[in-house]
Amino acid sequence: MAKFIFTMLPANDLGLPTRLVPIARALADRGHEAAVFNPAPAPAALIADAGLCNLPMPPRAIPDAPADLIGVSRAWDTEELFACIFSDEESVRANTALHVDLFREFKPDVVVDSFGAFGCLAARILGIPLASVLQGNFHPESGGYLYWTGERPANLRSAAPVFSKIAAEYGQPPIARVVDLLAGDLSLIVGTPETDPVSPTAQVTHIGPIVWQRGNAELPPWVAALDSHQPVVWVYSGNPRYAGAAGSTACDSIVVIRAAMAALADAPIHVVLTTGYQDVPAEIGALPANFHHAAYLPGCAMAERSDVMVYHGGHSSVMQSLAAGTPSVIIPTITERESNARRLVALGAGEIVMPIDTADGEKQIDVAAFAAAVQRVLAEPSYRSSALRVAESMKEFGGAEEAANRIEQFAASRR
Repeated sequence: MAKFIFTMLPANDLGLPTRLVPIARALADRGHEAAVFNPAPAPAALIADAGLCNLPMPPRAIPDAPADLIGVSRAWDTEELFACIFSDEESVRANTALHVDLFREFKPDVVVDSFGAFGCLAARILGIPLASVLQGNFHPESGGYLYWTGERPANLRSAAPVFSKIAAEYGQPPIARVVDLLAGDLSLIVGTPETDPVSPTAQVTHIGPIVWQRGNAELPPWVAALDSHQPVVWVYSGNPRYAGAAGSTACDSIVVIRAAMAALADAPIHVVLTTGYQDVPAEIGALPANFHHAAYLPGCAMAERSDVMVYHGGHSSVMQSLAAGTPSVIIPTITERESNARRLVALGAGEIVMPIDTADGEKQIDVAAFAAAVQRVLAEPSYRSSALRVAESMKEFGGAEEAANRIEQFAASRR
């Protein structure tokens, strides 16, 4: 049996753990030792729900680092996004050392990573085989987030000088692009060639959608009791406020909740709001009478129960909706999410309503346009037909079990 450690960017959101936890669970069920590392509260709750080991933080001080969240929200691609969050040399040094310590202690046979530059660099430093699990637009041979705007501008920022300096301290060669760290010795792409295209020359394998639901999980009775004569709209905000009560950021998804409340309150629609183990911000106030809130619900079951899904454009939410054949209305809060949304819309499986950035850093939505989009997707059968077509095509791919097969074979080949 082999030892696997699953790492990722430790953001307090469920997108990355949602794609890694099912693979880790599958490998653990086969008798392998599979541990996950993400100390953020919401991912930790998901990891615990899966019955997996979430490794504790090593005893190492990690300095606070400034992040350009406006830059993150507008990043052209992953390389520019990393420049916005990994510009502080001391933070990169400390986080790299933390992952090196973690791997030395755990002694994995394979590191399985999704979007975790520090885990990828630590695996390179220690010579540990790396399997990456990425969405298409995270891969270094993708068209980036703003693929429809033309060629990548030449003057975009990069964190490569910072990472190269830290790599040199471990005797590693310079790093031309930080995004190149993400491409593992084995690279798996969540989604299909039509949902997540990459360059034809990329050495990758598409594995279809990966969605998480504990095997015996069921929807609570109150969901089943909803009046079947009214449509169900599932609104998923993800993390509404990344800074919590401290204030707004350019990446917040509270706009999704506000749009739903403004457009759907008191309508003949059941609105089920989930926040991914997050609290609804106090500033939201009381929810309308036709709204029902749960911090978390089993995703596969809820997607199948829903007539329309409304969310922020996160890749895992796109996969959840398409795998269930449920159409979407997406309010993308950053360019990466807009990229995912545009792919889904191009497939005919939903609509996109762009928020507007205001001077105070908040996002606003055209409520009438959003309400009209929801009503169109509810009323026009072609959206669901398109989503069901994509769902059927996705069945040709193996999902988490196929990912586990390939990672298991990869581990055996590297012993």
